[in-house]
Amino acid sequence: MPEASRFISTRGQAPETGFAEVLLAGLAPDGGLYLPAVWPHFSAGQIAGFKGKRYQDVAFEILSRFAGESFTALDLKEDIEAAYAGFEAPEIAPLSPMSGNRYLLELFHGPTFAFKDIALQILGRLFARALKRRGGRATVVAATSGDTGSAAIAALGGLPNVDVFVLHPKDRVSEIQRRQMTTGGFTNVHNIALEGSFDDAQSIVKGLFAEKEFAAEVGLTAVNSINFVRIAAQSVYYFTASSQLGQPPIFVVPTGNFGDIFAGEAAGRMGLSARKLVIATNANDIMARALNDGVYAAGEAHHTLSPSMDIQVASNFERALFEASGRDSDWTRAAMEDFARVRRLELPPPVLASLRERYDAKSSDDEETLATINAVAGVQNRIVDPHTAVAISASRKLGFPEEPVVVLATAHPAKFANAVTDATGAPPVLPERLERLLALPEKLDVLPNKLSLIRQFISSRLTA
Repeated sequence: MPEASRFISTRGQAPETGFAEVLLAGLAPDGGLYLPAVWPHFSAGQIAGFKGKRYQDVAFEILSRFAGESFTALDLKEDIEAAYAGFEAPEIAPLSPMSGNRYLLELFHGPTFAFKDIALQILGRLFARALKRRGGRATVVAATSGDTGSAAIAALGGLPNVDVFVLHPKDRVSEIQRRQMTTGGFTNVHNIALEGSFDDAQSIVKGLFAEKEFAAEVGLTAVNSINFVRIAAQSVYYFTASSQLGQPPIFVVPTGNFGDIFAGEAAGRMGLSARKLVIATNANDIMARALNDGVYAAGEAHHTLSPSMDIQVASNFERALFEASGRDSDWTRAAMEDFARVRRLELPPPVLASLRERYDAKSSDDEETLATINAVAGVQNRIVDPHTAVAISASRKLGFPEEPVVVLATAHPAKFANAVTDATGAPPVLPERLERLLALPEKLDVLPNKLSLIRQFISSRLTA
């Protein structure tokens, strides 16, 4: 079996496993994150050949390198075609030119109007296929800062033998984001508004996985960006954008949990040439501070106009640290254990140097975000959401590089109507699908930030 279809944990204490097992498990049993034992490689000629191909065909070429014998070529093709059949843009991730050699990579044309759809629509179908083959039930638990929850529900809602529990921070997502999660009406979906931050929700999910007896009993798994299949699927649009431009671009990525930008690193490790990956953060600038100061230190999460990025602990950064350390699982495990204890990690000089070769980082506050939305509306005559605005603001701080700059546009502006209205004086046009949500009844449970109570809630719903 090709080594790219075998997977190892960043912490080095879990057995190698296959693609389907990684898909169903999410987190490795040693608490680490899965990565391929060896990255597959595409030549410069192969990547150039992606230009003009259907997005679905490029996705098949990349994902088939990881899938190995877990799925047949026909299975994979069927699920990819079905995943993208409902997207409103035939290109799936169209590249739209802006001024100053900048481009927007539009990733919000799926069913929930956010970039998470691009991966989760595939993951949900593969997940259902793998689960049916394995038998039994699965309990999906997801912490979301806004968009993962609705995309997971859109992908998994109504599926047999799957129960979905989504935790979002109460009053810290936009109304549209919340309603996309709470109005679906699926009997297998349970929404929890947690009295805490996204980091609290994420900590609870990790705590549930750490309770191995409970996790095994309920068939616990995760579909957020700790699941490597998400990363693999998101790497595709880096290839399609780069091949269209015909030269190595700078990618600027609004960054919260570090999954979307690590997908860019994944593409690079598969052979894609990119001048730089720019981490764009809001006031929750832990990643910018880590890269610029060499200290990865968590503080209190700030509530901002770009709530999906209101994160202090970026789970996928562990993958980047593992690679930057030369795949030293002993160091990665010790570093992550230390960070979990003291919430601070000084990056060793060789690790920091390796990260800086690949990444740059810029942060913008809410004032800059509003100013950017307003400026883009006035100069470019287009409306962007606040997360994309954070990335556009970061792109301007790069000066005037010779290379094309690709800004990842991660959500439809209508999902953040208040921020757009504050910036431009007028609300964005609400797509009909989103407008319908405003009249639907919501279903959610408000729970305190306590692991034992969340576990009890899950158990009670599974036995009801």
